[in-house]
Amino acid sequence: MREKIISKATGLFLKLGFKNVTMDDIASELCVSKKTIYKYFPGKEILVREITAIIHKAVHENIKAIVAQNFNAIEENFQVRRVFKEMFKAVNSSPIYQLKKMYPNIYSALLLKEVHQCKRLFKQNIEKGIQQGLYRKDVSIEHYASFYYTLIFSLNQENNRFKSDFDKLEIEALEYHTRAMATPKGILELEKHIV
Repeated sequence: MREKIISKATGLFLKLGFKNVTMDDIASELCVSKKTIYKYFPGKEILVREITAIIHKAVHENIKAIVAQNFNAIEENFQVRRVFKEMFKAVNSSPIYQLKKMYPNIYSALLLKEVHQCKRLFKQNIEKGIQQGLYRKDVSIEHYASFYYTLIFSLNQENNRFKSDFDKLEIEALEYHTRAMATPKGILELEKHIV
């Protein structure tokens, strides 16, 4: 039953937002009493914390699976983007905003983990690209990883405002990031992915 609660609540939270979904809604969707939900999760905040941790883990497991396929560094970035787009295509953008507003401690803890893991992945990608001759050797790995994270993070923060253009902006950000450090060989590889 615990897994069913998590599965149903995850879908509802991502679709409708953390604020809008109540424990009554989850119980109703599962055709169980609210008491059953509270047996496994004594409060909504505990459920939200567990679900955000599960989503975070799933995202990074998917990224690890892509990295394990040993694409070149540029193709790897485009593959990661595709997986993110697929995972979150039915997700309303407001859950992140609501998480930040309603559960700031959960949001802050999640953000700290995300910053650390994303920057680590970006650094590994840049190192890989340098080794493959796709990125210049004189690139400051630390700075470029931070620049790209800041760019992507700010786009995601503005997601509500740019909803209709978000996919286009995301591709442009990836292109901008790649061109900034690409060798001529890297530019040729990039051109294959932005058509």
